[in-house]
Amino acid sequence: LRLARADLGIEPAKSAARLDELMDIMYEYISGLEDGEIATGIFTLPGVIDQLETLAKMKDRVACGLVTGNVEGIARRKMKAVGVWQTGALAAPAKDQINQRWFGTDDFGFLGGFGSDYCSGNIDDAERNYLDRSEQIAIATRRCEESLLSSEKRLERVVHVGDAPADVLAAKIFSQRDDLNLCVGCVAVATGSYGADELKKLAGEPIPGRWEPVTLEEGMADQNFLEACGVE
Repeated sequence: LRLARADLGIEPAKSAARLDELMDIMYEYISGLEDGEIATGIFTLPGVIDQLETLAKMKDRVACGLVTGNVEGIARRKMKAVGVWQTGALAAPAKDQINQRWFGTDDFGFLGGFGSDYCSGNIDDAERNYLDRSEQIAIATRRCEESLLSSEKRLERVVHVGDAPADVLAAKIFSQRDDLNLCVGCVAVATGSYGADELKKLAGEPIPGRWEPVTLEEGMADQNFLEACGVE
């Protein structure tokens, strides 16, 4: 929507109505590329693959997913291209994620909440950057809860891992929902463009049992990463 305004002079009020069409075109382009082409310029940070491989051994009690503003089909291709999907850590997609329009990716779909699931279309309000992300966390959470309905298990804790202010604020806003009956954790990893102090300040004070943020300077390479997630 920002590009449509900047390059074509089309305002969101008009371009948002064709957002689904735009996402389909974006996915059509990506679907024509090989994994190596998709992975060009993208790499996993230290610790990511190792931690995910460890989490893959805990799937009886931990469900990993992805929350991103990207199109779900593109996210699937990217996670496969960089080797994240191959770790086996990502939980199976929810029922409403199967047989969607992301042809050719059902064999490596996974649990999550995506920009193709929710986009407010409001690019003038800076707060929507994290408010939209919070909605995507809610979608991933709902899907996880629904996947547990046929079992005796229930979701007790949601942990959002991210390296940007929008990630921290999105998780924090999500934790404040009135209808929420679980603990929300956030592991802010200072491995991107933002420092640990900035991310920690945005997270604010923890509320035990409700909002439990942790900041790690070394991100997923930190030996205490799983502990920070609440996984023992």
